[in-house]
Amino acid sequence: MATLRQYFDTDFSNATKLTGTVEYEGQNIEAKICYDFVGGVAFFACYIPRNGKINILLSALLEKFANGSTQINFDGHVGLPEGKSFPGEIYVDNGKTFNLKARISGDNEWVSIHEFERVKRIFIYTETMPIKKCTDRLRSNANEKGVKILFRSKKYVETRTRNEVPFAFLSHDSRDKEIAREIATYLQNRMCPVWYDEFSLAVGDHLRDSIEQGLKDSKKCVLLLSKNFLSNSGWTKKEFDSVFTRELVEEKKLILPVWLNVSQKEVFEYSPSLANVYALNWSELGKEKVCEKLHRAIL
Repeated sequence: MATLRQYFDTDFSNATKLTGTVEYEGQNIEAKICYDFVGGVAFFACYIPRNGKINILLSALLEKFANGSTQINFDGHVGLPEGKSFPGEIYVDNGKTFNLKARISGDNEWVSIHEFERVKRIFIYTETMPIKKCTDRLRSNANEKGVKILFRSKKYVETRTRNEVPFAFLSHDSRDKEIAREIATYLQNRMCPVWYDEFSLAVGDHLRDSIEQGLKDSKKCVLLLSKNFLSNSGWTKKEFDSVFTRELVEEKKLILPVWLNVSQKEVFEYSPSLANVYALNWSELGKEKVCEKLHRAIL
């Protein structure tokens, strides 16, 4: 499961982000100002680790931003929109006065961050959620100043994790649980959601329904092929048959095999077509290289 800090780092992928810190009583709070050039809005986000003075800190931040100050101690890093999500050009001017400009495709005018209105929305990622009466008071004070506060805490992480569509399905024999957990944890920590029973199943879930949904939704299926897997005529066989059928129906390459102390002959005896798929060998490459290659193949 991804952490709150990881969501803070990766949320708002469509925006251009200036990162840095905000100082309060000698404590540097990680922060960023996000500029959505398409929507023409700017907003602020900060990450607060476990802190006993969170109510005082939030009140100070609110006062600061309500008075029109959206300055952070800029660390020089500009996070650009990911992939091809920005339909235009972005220009960074790092001269005497830092400026960031963007132009939407088909538009002749460049828009500068200095043309944006003051921040009116603050996202607070906090590991210690204030009690309700405090959050209500802070939200009320913010509304009076024309600022909206949105808290993101443990509940946000749980909801995101529950609703995320998995990028990959991890099929394994239960006797290989330790290695399967290492793969799943590596991928999850790099914002690559994985259908893995320990992460994806909750008490009361229908096992078959959940597995079949995971197999249908996932972009790829990682098969942890071991002697245990190859000798299992139960769930792992059903999972393999399902993903193999999906490959035929969708005419896509979905299977990412990882060999765990098995030979090509053993894989061939299990499935001749599977033996012809390029696989990652856990024993030869080791955890880091296998997981890194899987991560690149899935994304």
